[in-house]
Amino acid sequence: MKILLTGKNGQVGFELQRALAVLGQVVAVGHEDCDLASPDGIRRLVAEVRPQVIVNPAAYTAVDKAETEQALAQAVNATAPGVFGEEAARVGVLVVHYSTDYVFDGCKPGAYLETDAPNPQSVYGKTKLAGEQALQASGADHLIFRTSWVFGAHGGNFAKTVLRLAAERDGLKIVGDQFGAPTSAALLADVTAQVLGRYRREGRANFPFGLYHLVAGGSTTWHEYAQTVVRAALAAGKPLKLTADDVLPIATADYPLPAPRPSNSRLDTSRLRQTFGLVLPEWQNGLKHVLQQIL
Repeated sequence: MKILLTGKNGQVGFELQRALAVLGQVVAVGHEDCDLASPDGIRRLVAEVRPQVIVNPAAYTAVDKAETEQALAQAVNATAPGVFGEEAARVGVLVVHYSTDYVFDGCKPGAYLETDAPNPQSVYGKTKLAGEQALQASGADHLIFRTSWVFGAHGGNFAKTVLRLAAERDGLKIVGDQFGAPTSAALLADVTAQVLGRYRREGRANFPFGLYHLVAGGSTTWHEYAQTVVRAALAAGKPLKLTADDVLPIATADYPLPAPRPSNSRLDTSRLRQTFGLVLPEWQNGLKHVLQQIL
């Protein structure tokens, strides 16, 4: 299996290079190899590589910056997946794409299903939803994995920010009224490899293409997540200026940002687990593994 992988320098792309290697040849590209804001560049890339599968974790992920860089966010998050889909449909190959909890408004009391109506509140969320829709409309065989709160040992993320701030400050105030599941890039990569392994074995005839929610088990708040990171760092002997008790919860309203965040980012993964026979570990497991690498 020849796989074209975008976003090789991102958190998920970095882990996918490892996980997908068992399936065949992985041609990994970054922004320096192809600007995803250029449809012609994408078409040239697909024509040159001639892959059997396109895996696209690359995205414009600067959530707040997207509010003022709407054209760039639209090009990378919305237009590019559709172009990949058009090229894939032309030659009959599969596209794997990643989306986000930000396609929802966060007002639902329980976990979101794939069948729940999206209602994005930010430019980032709107462009990611548009990307889903463009890929779906392209006619290509596709898998879309919606995920949330991604972190990894490679690249920047919330856990690393907490570690840095905890070494600099005597106290932290972290939002405590947003709920979701911190999901490791390694889990996303490993599940992708499992699913593509089935695709390679069984072929496309009866394969369950479509949209799936993919997050770690359980849920937490950003505040509890930060406390967990601090406790783990202290247990590992990392010198910090504070303890978990010095990490205090605040309301979203007390920490205004340019782009609104969903208050509820819980995603129901029943469809993915039942369709592919997978067990998704609790979010603490992935965090523990990543913190071991970081610390």
